[in-house]
Amino acid sequence: MKEYELVSGLETHVELSTKTKIFCSCSTEFGGEPNTHCCPICIGLPGTMPRLNKQVVNYAIKAGLATNCTINNIAKMDRKNYCYPDLSKAYQVSQYDKPLCSNGYIQLDSGKKIRILRIHIEEDAGKLVHERGDTFVDYNRGGVPLIEIVTEPDIRSIDEAIEYVEKLQLIMKSIGVSDCKMQEGSLRCDVNVSVKPKDVDTLGTRTEIKNMNSFTFMRQAMEYEFDRQVDLIESGEEVIQETRRFNTGTGETEGMRSKEDAHDYRYFREPDLVTIHTTDEEIEEIRATLPELPDSKKARYIADFGINETDAKILVKYRKVSEFFDAVAEKVNKPKTVSNFIISTIYRTLSTDDEREKFDIKVSSESMTELVKLIEDGKINNNLAKDTLEKMLQNGGKPTDYIDESQMGGVDEGELRAICEKVVLANPKAVEDIKGGKGAAIGALIGGVMKETKGKADAKAAQKIIREIIG
Repeated sequence: MKEYELVSGLETHVELSTKTKIFCSCSTEFGGEPNTHCCPICIGLPGTMPRLNKQVVNYAIKAGLATNCTINNIAKMDRKNYCYPDLSKAYQVSQYDKPLCSNGYIQLDSGKKIRILRIHIEEDAGKLVHERGDTFVDYNRGGVPLIEIVTEPDIRSIDEAIEYVEKLQLIMKSIGVSDCKMQEGSLRCDVNVSVKPKDVDTLGTRTEIKNMNSFTFMRQAMEYEFDRQVDLIESGEEVIQETRRFNTGTGETEGMRSKEDAHDYRYFREPDLVTIHTTDEEIEEIRATLPELPDSKKARYIADFGINETDAKILVKYRKVSEFFDAVAEKVNKPKTVSNFIISTIYRTLSTDDEREKFDIKVSSESMTELVKLIEDGKINNNLAKDTLEKMLQNGGKPTDYIDESQMGGVDEGELRAICEKVVLANPKAVEDIKGGKGAAIGALIGGVMKETKGKADAKAAQKIIREIIG
């Protein structure tokens, strides 16, 4: 059997976080009773006139700049014609030959660049709800502004596909153009898959798997589709260019319809909307609003603060978390202490992605800075700081609301060594156990030191000294 290679390109739809829809003033808020967030314009009733939401254009340009695209000064809107119940007017307003952004890329951790062919704006369609043999249409989502981000067929593994979408999602959230909640459909991918023998350059026939809104399902769908196409080729059959859906119950992709090409949609210029003209000055104004991007921020955390790559990734994953970290890190000597408290103590109270995204905690960056400075000044140890932070997370307030004056001051190294020697001499059985390989016995000695110092000693420093004394 030949060795085959997966080839993939992605078309990622990202809902933009505007308050109103792309061509009317209807709300874009998720949810609501069916067909309550729509009007004659977004339904497309005869005689209505759309008006392009300028914020949609600005957000799309911002997304293009963040993904290294060229921003085209002249762009236009087109009608993409197809008849399906989720589009009541039988066409979608999109962009065809003159998109807003083109020729960008996202760089993977390996250094490989996944090229972005284009980013264009368009309106979302409504939603079909299938229940007990009937189909209902909810047009609330119709007219919600989208950007579609189309890659070249540069992806050569499922892991590369997942990493690309994760990075894209992180960038879009960090620049504030979308919440990218896959579970709500505000980020979803059409995944194009083909296979070819590894020693052949010519690409195989592709299929498109529609509307993937879960990394788990995306991986399963791509695995199944790769195996399915290999089996067809090995059996002497042809892979048919078609659109497929992923059945989450069976773990299989299923054929929906033949795959359309551009000419099938009979694109023509949207006559009700004017040309989009963006000046270089306007583009630079938008560029100036870009925050530090996630990969750049992660590299800075590693290089400047000595934070390991795993922790740095966790910090930049959530925009509000990284903003909180930055606010404290610039005021303390050891930012790594801040990251440790966030990832251990604070994250234990925020168990879900949604909670960490909101980062709604009772501890201000000023209070966290005060707590870390107490450690750095030698006034409290890490254990007391951790206990104090837990109380602050529960009740709010400042560190000094929970720390008595008698608890401050710490223990200098000479005094700590003398106390450790005293405790070692007073506990020969524990010392014997430690020498015999019972490492857990050192806990009794550390406990003795903490008792002698009324909790002021640094437990890690005490452990190090005790091991030096025991030898």
